[in-house]
Parts: sequence; structure tokens; C-alpha cells
Amino acid sequence: MNEGKVLDRPDDLPSWFEPLMSNVAAVRAEDLAPLRPPTGVDGRSSAVLVLLGESPPSATMPGGPDLLVLQRAATMRNHAGQPAFPGGATDPEDADVVATALREANEEVGLDPSSAHVLALFPELWIPVSRFLVTPVVAWWRDPHPVRPRQVTEVAHVARLPISELADPANRIRVRHPSGWIGPAFQVRGLLVWGFTAGVIAWLLELAGWALPWDEGRVVDLPDASAPVPATRGGAPDEVVP
Repeated sequence: MNEGKVLDRPDDLPSWFEPLMSNVAAVRAEDLAPLRPPTGVDGRSSAVLVLLGESPPSATMPGGPDLLVLQRAATMRNHAGQPAFPGGATDPEDADVVATALREANEEVGLDPSSAHVLALFPELWIPVSRFLVTPVVAWWRDPHPVRPRQVTEVAHVARLPISELADPANRIRVRHPSGWIGPAFQVRGLLVWGFTAGVIAWLLELAGWALPWDEGRVVDLPDASAPVPATRGGAPDEVVP
């Protein structure tokens, strides 16, 4: 799938989902990532869940749209400590990439699949380091509920990051990998979100009309020199763990 696709648009969808729902179908894979699988190469199907909910206002927070992410455990062999979307490789019993994303979110953080209303698919993206074909599955968290790490050897922390904080220019930077690769990143609530996950978030902000002007000249070196190396300048690091 080389273009985005709208799967459903319920009548009670919050108004803040526009213009995302109107724009997602026009997105092409090459808009998100420059690389496609070489001819004759079959990538392994995988999916991540881009789950958007809405937090109620509180005494300290204004409320509004937010995004569910997890932080990988520091003891993992790959991607130790990295924030990411719930997700992983497609299992033989998965009916499709939607089933993969919801199953992985349930296994990793205890998401009740019935609480998430799947809305759209981003284009399938090629991750050359792992030879994964990753589909970001966009969903509305219609009935939010408590979530927590279920696989403590893999997931250290779960967070709902406010869109207002992700879009805040003060929280946006670019990071430089020791290989020379430079890509978007977010510094939010003690997390450094970078690589594939940050790239998808950056496009989400643009498509939804949430992006604000920010200083793209703010480039910092990744603090972890052992981070996975992108296959090529402009490509995304391998962040999907089988």
C-alpha cells in the first residue's frame, strides 16, 4: 500500500480529527520516507498503533488530544530505553495489519482492543535495516482506560503525550546519529522521541494542522552512541522489534 487510506469516519468523531481525516488518503509513502523495497525483495509485514485520545482538563493540565507511546525497557538488546508506538511484526493468525497493531498494543500495554476505533492507515513504510514493511494504524481511543507495561522485560513505561506539548516549538529538535543521519525528535516529559516514531509524529502534526513553526536548526547529538544505525541518510532507524 503506497498511499494512506481512510477505513471509517464515525459520526461522533471529535472535531479535532479534522483536517487529519481529510488529508490522510492523499499521503504517499515517499512523502513519509524516501526508501522503497528493492525489486524482488519481500519485506516482513508489521504495524504500529498510532492511538489518539483526549484527556479531560484538570487543575494542572488544559486537556485535549494526546498520543499513546511506550518506552522500551533499558535492558532490551535492541532499542533499549527508546520511546515507540505499540507494535511489532505480523503473526500468521493476524487477519491484517489492524489486527497486528491491536494485538501488539494489548500484549505490550494491556489495551482493550474494543476501546480503540480504527480510522485510517498511513502508507506502508520500508525499514531497510530490519527489512520490515511497517503500516502505522491510526485509531481513536474512544473509551480510554488505564494501561501499564504488561511485558516488563520489554516495556518500562507507558505515557499519553499531549499533542499541545508535541507541537510546542520549545520541545522540537533534530538529532544527529554518530553515522551522520539527522532526523526529527521531540523532548517531552523526560522522553527523547526520535527515529521512525518521531518521523511519524512529525507527519501526524502536519496532516492534522497541529504543527507550529519551530527552529529546525536546533540539532543535538544522540546521547546513546549504541543506537541503531539508519541504513542511509534520510532513512529511519530500525525501531520495530520482531
